[in-house]
Amino acid sequence: MHQFLAVDLGATSGRVAIGSIADGAISLSIVHRFAHEVIEDPSGSLLWNWDLIFSQVLHGLKEAAKVSKPISLAVDSWAVDYGFISSDKEIIGDIHAYRDLRNEIASKALIAKLGKERIYSTTGIQFLTFNTIYQLYASKELAEYISADKFLMLPDLINFIFSGVISTEVTNASSTQALNTSTRTWDKELIELAGINYSLFSKLHEPGTLLGTVTGYPELDGIKVVAAASHDTASAIAGIPFGNREVEAYISSGTWSLVGIESERPFTSEAAFAANVTNELGVEGTVRVLKNVTGMWLLEECRRTWRESGSDVEMAELIALAEAARGFQTLIDPNDPLFAPPGDMPKRIVDYCRERGLAAPSTPGEFAITIFNSLAHAYKKTLDEIAAVSGRKINLIHILGGGSQNDLLNQITADICGVTVKTGPVEATLFGNIAVQAISAGAVKDLAEARALIKNSFTSKEFTPR
Repeated sequence: MHQFLAVDLGATSGRVAIGSIADGAISLSIVHRFAHEVIEDPSGSLLWNWDLIFSQVLHGLKEAAKVSKPISLAVDSWAVDYGFISSDKEIIGDIHAYRDLRNEIASKALIAKLGKERIYSTTGIQFLTFNTIYQLYASKELAEYISADKFLMLPDLINFIFSGVISTEVTNASSTQALNTSTRTWDKELIELAGINYSLFSKLHEPGTLLGTVTGYPELDGIKVVAAASHDTASAIAGIPFGNREVEAYISSGTWSLVGIESERPFTSEAAFAANVTNELGVEGTVRVLKNVTGMWLLEECRRTWRESGSDVEMAELIALAEAARGFQTLIDPNDPLFAPPGDMPKRIVDYCRERGLAAPSTPGEFAITIFNSLAHAYKKTLDEIAAVSGRKINLIHILGGGSQNDLLNQITADICGVTVKTGPVEATLFGNIAVQAISAGAVKDLAEARALIKNSFTSKEFTPR
């Protein structure tokens, strides 16, 4: 039996798991879960509680190490956010959250300076106001930017803390909109045109790279530190047991819904640019051709608002209420900037509807069905755009992640998109994280073999269009 430790950080929670390979399958044991959220400092900036996040990661790894014999550990997380490191190899400054409104101002300024065409021509990345290149541009006057030696994406920051190695993994680097997707190298010309200090960018490495070993944490010392496909979506896509990926798409369903296909090459044509399709890097030289759709963030924020007002509606109850409210047909655009910041989401949805003369939801069930229907329509629009750009005809959608447990949304998605939906794995990100470590360790030969193991490791449901 081969055992590995996986750290998976999402934008609202994190977990640490043990992955064990035996008997032709991968079994997962989640040892530790924790919640976290952004905090607002006195100036109004949105920050991550980094001390909390790292302390919980460390606690989880120590607990996992007590009950396993891990060969290595690897970390994946949400994309685009980063921390600065000084020349003395100290983390300096705060870890800003991607929903900070400073990024909207910076993105407009940098796009006006460089032009969208120039940015997209080499990066092939969807224009999102929080991409790292805009965050760095927004940081240029901060003391930590001025004094920093390097910046690292969050998984690489944890790898650095454990191993002392300063290096950036390419799948997450591609989300910065500062990497040439075709060459898998930093776009030095673009970075310098943006007026960002190129020396801040560290060397790059591919998923599966052995970075070093843990040092300075007695319970973990000597465990190998391996690079996962450190963008959590890249790990999740590595965890999909595709049948024929030429006709299959995926939706990684969580706070965000990442909708796309796996390809051998990027698509950066005029049509791809017009559709704002993104080309993020994947495992074994692949490219994740996709678009970000605001996902369960809408419902999560509704639930948070209701909890704060004394009404805690559980997800299972919300789904049942949504089923009962299926006659309510109002649609919203999940990607409207109005819905991006945290806050009173029910009020924002109502305001959106009233401004457009739409019937506004008024009950939790109506809010939930509005969100589910709107997501399914956004998925169809996105898949149609990607099919047109890539020339592929999609006849199956894999829905993975926590959102794949929502049978109502799965059925609505099959109905609206007009193709079969296949669920799982729910834990695709953990499976993909473990798979990359197993390949690095020589426990499995390649991604195809790892995906065969993953296929044997979970039970899927199918939803056909009605």
